[in-house]
Amino acid sequence: MYDRVREADPAVADALGDELDRQRGTLAMIASENHASPAVLEAQGSVLTNKYAEGYPGERYYAGCGPSDEVESLAVERAKELWGAEHVNVQPHSGTQANMGVYLAMLDPGDRILSLDLTHGGHLSHGHPANFAGQLFEVEQYEVDPETGYVDYEGLAEQAEAFDPDIVVSGYSAYPREVEWERVQAVAESVDAYHLADIAHITGLVAAGVHDSPVGVADFVTGSTHKTIRAGRGGIIMTSEEHADAVDAAVFPGSQGGPLMHNIAGKAVGFGEALEPAFGEYAQQVVDNARALGDSLAENGLSLVSGGTDTHLVLVDLRDSHPDLSGGTAEDALEETGIVLNGNTVPGETRSAFDPSGIRAGTAGLTTRGMEEDALRQVGDLISRVVDDHDDPEVLDAVSEEVDALCADYPLYDDL
Repeated sequence: MYDRVREADPAVADALGDELDRQRGTLAMIASENHASPAVLEAQGSVLTNKYAEGYPGERYYAGCGPSDEVESLAVERAKELWGAEHVNVQPHSGTQANMGVYLAMLDPGDRILSLDLTHGGHLSHGHPANFAGQLFEVEQYEVDPETGYVDYEGLAEQAEAFDPDIVVSGYSAYPREVEWERVQAVAESVDAYHLADIAHITGLVAAGVHDSPVGVADFVTGSTHKTIRAGRGGIIMTSEEHADAVDAAVFPGSQGGPLMHNIAGKAVGFGEALEPAFGEYAQQVVDNARALGDSLAENGLSLVSGGTDTHLVLVDLRDSHPDLSGGTAEDALEETGIVLNGNTVPGETRSAFDPSGIRAGTAGLTTRGMEEDALRQVGDLISRVVDDHDDPEVLDAVSEEVDALCADYPLYDDL
């Protein structure tokens, strides 16, 4: 593996080999990560890396774009079939770039965005002051109900009426429940605002019909293409024909230059895989596994935000069971055992986002490895043991051995 890279650059080859070994030998539970198929990896590493294809199929600024047109058209048509969208742009380099495309298409600097607070499960690109969205636009943020952990839709409606936003953002990065898209759409319509639904984390769950879709409900739907959908890395924008030209112009030339055609090839391949019946079974298993994981954690005394999950992730609030343990410390201890997840803010956060009060764990990657509910219950037990005794070397060593056994039982990338 990586023989040509090793010949040209041994240092990079060593790092790539280390990363392959790390993925094979650890449990990837960061909710925004997954394991793409070898076919997607091959497409992303293809000769399309060499090609500039500024513009869109049939309307490029350079010659020699015939194969690029074919690949991008395949990605677009497969996306339309997966999500039922009228218009699709597959050129955004990331989910954040997809959100930027919508903002630049429909808003002027200083316009107003109403979005979920980051500590309550929102995303940086929804208007955090450190992000371009928070710097270019006036942002106000809503919250989840502190008692239930669910979005407070009635409070959202009241806040929208008072704030008068130009766009309302739904779809979140650390929210374990299904979103009621129609209720958010009704709020947006009541104040004559657009509705942007960001499904970055649940693109695959929506495509498979495991979750209700905002496509055809919200004015704009954005997402990532490398999380639960398991395609090439990047972003996507879906909208109606009414807004197609504005969105396309905002992506190119508005906010990006040449598209990453190798990534778009990976998107096309991954979307094709997601159109197969097996993907629907996979997506349902992702959710079933998350529920099994959540049940295990709760049975071991850990508190789950909202009391459970409908999605691919669980969000643990450590303050009830382990008030002196931060999410960052828990993350470090778990990584030492081979369980890779992330410390995460929780509703009502009192700590820094760099060392928060919770941990977030996803099941997409473990499901790709073939794990089902019993294995996820075991993983929940392992996480709980580490959280309980995060500074006990004997416990960490014992958990590490069980993680090694799980990785051996569910091998990854044996054919690479």
